Amino acid sequence: MTAAESTPSESRPEVRASAGTLRGSSEAGVAVFRGIPFAEPPVGALRFAAPQPAAGWEGVRDAVSFGTPPPQAAVFGMDTLAREAANDDWLTINVWSPEPDPGAGLPVMVWIHGGAYTLGISSLPEYDGGRLARDGGVVVVTFNYRVGVEGFALIEGAPANRGLLDQIAALEWVRDNIRAFGGDPARVTVFGESAGGGSVAALLAMPAAAGLFGRAIVQSMPGTFFSPELAADIASSCAAELGLRPTVADLSTMDPELLSAAGDEIGAKMGQWVDRWGPIAYRLIPFSPVIDAATLPVTPWQALADGAARDVDLLVGHTRDEQRLFTLLEGALGQVTPEQAETALNLLAPGPDGARRYRQGFPAAGPDELHEVVNSDWLFRMPSLHLAEARIAAGGRAHVYELTWPAPGMGGILGACHGLDVPLVFGNLDRGQPAALIGEGPTPEAEELSARMRAAWTAFATHGDPGWAAYDTEQRLVQLFDTHPTVTAYPEDASRLIWRDHTFAALPLSSGIPLIME
Repeated sequence: MTAAESTPSESRPEVRASAGTLRGSSEAGVAVFRGIPFAEPPVGALRFAAPQPAAGWEGVRDAVSFGTPPPQAAVFGMDTLAREAANDDWLTINVWSPEPDPGAGLPVMVWIHGGAYTLGISSLPEYDGGRLARDGGVVVVTFNYRVGVEGFALIEGAPANRGLLDQIAALEWVRDNIRAFGGDPARVTVFGESAGGGSVAALLAMPAAAGLFGRAIVQSMPGTFFSPELAADIASSCAAELGLRPTVADLSTMDPELLSAAGDEIGAKMGQWVDRWGPIAYRLIPFSPVIDAATLPVTPWQALADGAARDVDLLVGHTRDEQRLFTLLEGALGQVTPEQAETALNLLAPGPDGARRYRQGFPAAGPDELHEVVNSDWLFRMPSLHLAEARIAAGGRAHVYELTWPAPGMGGILGACHGLDVPLVFGNLDRGQPAALIGEGPTPEAEELSARMRAAWTAFATHGDPGWAAYDTEQRLVQLFDTHPTVTAYPEDASRLIWRDHTFAALPLSSGIPLIME
């Protein structure tokens, strides 16, 4: 990546971190520090290893450019960004602070980006933390973590969930260093969307993450957590693309680009392996967190129901029309056939009579709506709702929201689709790819809604109350974010009832044979 685009300033703020002194930049009243190593590059002898503490440096280190992206899936040109990088400093962190004074004691918000666990870079313009930090009076932190094969493939001889371990290392860096940037290490909120939301949920269940944050915001978490058998089978298929075994010995000297390409190849062919890999093959999801004894012993829902992270305040929610953007990208928006809807219902709806219950719960729905609602429910909406209900089942509190404001961009065809919350929460309504959902020239309506969401997120980070009542199993009150926000009973009750008795467990490996295995 190139150096951050910023307004030149006569003042170059400096802070003393544990590894050495950093010199950042001043941008629109916010001190910004980019590309700070929080762990050693996971290459060479550290390839596929748990993250190791970063070495210190002498003198003053410039912190004005983002760090190198980790290897990426070939989607939206992300692999090109990684390929053009000049070094292998994959694990770096960035800080935006309105008051870089060790005595400021500001709340801290640590963002975990999404990207289906296969791609994502903290330097994307939609994740710029300047506006959120300045308007909310918080310190905003973003960082890179390993994705795809490097971060989530189950490799013999390597720890599972290396991407999650990177996230824990970043949070440990925040604990040890954020005071120097004006943050309070005792008031850390971790927040993320999509795979980032799933990561936040996973951190709630990971013993190694205990005590590193006191509040959590989970936005549109995916319900995909893999059993070790399923993850191992997918890893074997990825390695077989290169004529190798899924071991550290075989893969540690392999070019990261080739490994990413192998992961892409398996992802593209997954639809032919539904009999063996189940719904994730239908949805083309090759990587997700693995439920393993050492790092992530149980699913987030089970962990919260058992009382884990009971001292962590929780805010969780989703968008109304999660699936619609994916249907558009697949070229099927408005063109879903009855056969395609039937396939989705049979693969994704819970229980032996799930398809019938969807038709009964949505009697006027045609193929497009049935396809959209069952995909939205299976991947994002019901996993998010069940996380809140798991917390409540253990006697805890959770605040729930739903974004129902229809995106005006692209002719208004996408509704409140997946990812729409990202530009609204950060306030970056005209930057990055998600800005296309907002449309050219953000309207006053969009600006007002963004201000409301940013105020709710920063209020939650500051004192644990986003501004509406906690969810319970009687009234089921949630905050709807729309042109006229309101607090009302959870509006997706038909879906809730269909999934009421479902348990989100680690996804298993079936007995079917991959149709294209060689």
